[in-house]
Amino acid sequence: MVDTRALEAVLFVSDEPLTPAVLCQALEVGRRMIDDLCAKLQGELADRGSGLVLRNVAGGWRLFTEPETQPIVERFVLSSRQARMTKAALETLAIVAYKQPVTRHQVSAIRGVNADGVLRALVDRGLIEEAGRDEGPGRPLLYATTPAFLERLGLASLAALPSLAPLLDASAQPTDAADRAADPEEVPGEEPDDQPEDRPEERDEAPEPPEGLEESGPDAEG
Repeated sequence: MVDTRALEAVLFVSDEPLTPAVLCQALEVGRRMIDDLCAKLQGELADRGSGLVLRNVAGGWRLFTEPETQPIVERFVLSSRQARMTKAALETLAIVAYKQPVTRHQVSAIRGVNADGVLRALVDRGLIEEAGRDEGPGRPLLYATTPAFLERLGLASLAALPSLAPLLDASAQPTDAADRAADPEEVPGEEPDDQPEDRPEERDEAPEPPEGLEESGPDAEG
């Protein structure tokens, strides 16, 4: 006979709410029995002061942590090494999110390093998945984000991802400022005046007198 232990075990290993139909199939019992078992398990968890509670959400049943344990659970999750992602993983995940579907080679080209291991780790975490094959030579695998990625970031869809345009504009501004600092005398909108104005050449000697007047004067021969 099926008891609440089997139900609790099935719910424990699931990472999403289980509908009554799924539970009926898993435990091989009828719908009425599932309803009775879920109600009984709810009572048992509450009576023994368990750290878990059973709730009916999104059309199915799922185990949750007791709300009073939230501060401790939150502190553990945030401090857990397994909950953290490396800089390489974050960079790779961002590339996939904004360029998807994208191949392994494209990700590696953008990051400048081999991304095979990081992509595998993100697939294992359930944040990205294989999304078919590219039509190019060799038909490499394509990668895209998963619904779990949207859930982790609290996004309704990929359209809610922040725009990259402000970041690109901000990165271009320091370069322009550096160029102006390197040439402070340059006036914006005007061409630099590299050529000197045409001026008569200055001479140390007096200009030669007109022809026929060279010998005029009191010292000239008569």
